[in-house]
Amino acid sequence: MTVSLDEVRAAAERIAGRVRRTPVIQVAPGLTFKLELLQHTGSFKPRGAFNRLLTAKERGELTGQGVVAASGGNAGLAAAYAARELGVPARIFVPVNAPAPKVAKLRTLEAEVVQVGNEYAEAYQAAVEARDASGALLLHAYDQPEVVAGQGTLGLELLEQAGMFDTVLVAVGGGGLIAGIATAIGDNAQVIGVEPALAQTFHRALEAGEPVDGPVGGVAADSLGARRLGDLAFAAALAHDVRSLLVDEEAIVAARNELWREYHLAVEHGAAVAYAALTAGVYRPAAGERVVVVVCGANTDPTTLT
Repeated sequence: MTVSLDEVRAAAERIAGRVRRTPVIQVAPGLTFKLELLQHTGSFKPRGAFNRLLTAKERGELTGQGVVAASGGNAGLAAAYAARELGVPARIFVPVNAPAPKVAKLRTLEAEVVQVGNEYAEAYQAAVEARDASGALLLHAYDQPEVVAGQGTLGLELLEQAGMFDTVLVAVGGGGLIAGIATAIGDNAQVIGVEPALAQTFHRALEAGEPVDGPVGGVAADSLGARRLGDLAFAAALAHDVRSLLVDEEAIVAARNELWREYHLAVEHGAAVAYAALTAGVYRPAAGERVVVVVCGANTDPTTLT
């Protein structure tokens, strides 16, 4: 199963006015940043959340029981924000080790927060059980067609904003963002997924020939903490020949610090992963190659930046 370009375009129309059209900046010859960290709630996730909820509303599936979601932070923030904007309750399940700033922000968005388990997978199981018990709408963090189509609207914006480009570097956790971007621009540019070596859902799926469970760890696990790549992401990767690159912990930390030091961008570790592919030399652009880096999340403790 794959998401179509027509579904991404429909999502763009549906969520127009609900999400920000985040800017792009050229930071060096041949290098552009897409500043999705400026999106509502500090990550790209509201795109998919709004598309999921608004599609459900059109179908009569969004009721007074509201929405349940599981997330290490960013998807939950997006679900809570979209639910509040649409006037429905939200119950968000997060691991017990979810970053305190994200949990506090969830509560400011009027969501009920339930902390359970040590990983996203455990929080997700609790959300499914809550859905089954209450009849609330389940919003998956990354593996629902409406969510992937919503994330793909970022790719459509890039095509309009960034002019001609050759390659887009995207951080991968569960794969919703890269699935959407590949669907939106895969026929126009090369899309490359970048993952922490300690949380390599995409790389592992390519090696196995299908999504498989695996260990999760490292500095970026709070946002790139899925055990398993989404089925929709795997299908999109195969359809658009998306490559996978791995970066180590030292490279992620160094890239995050450089984004702050050189560009005054305070990002979470997961949002530095794509840039780390360049700074660590894991990806070396060819002469004249035009590269876009998606800077996808800002929910971090700024006191940890150096």
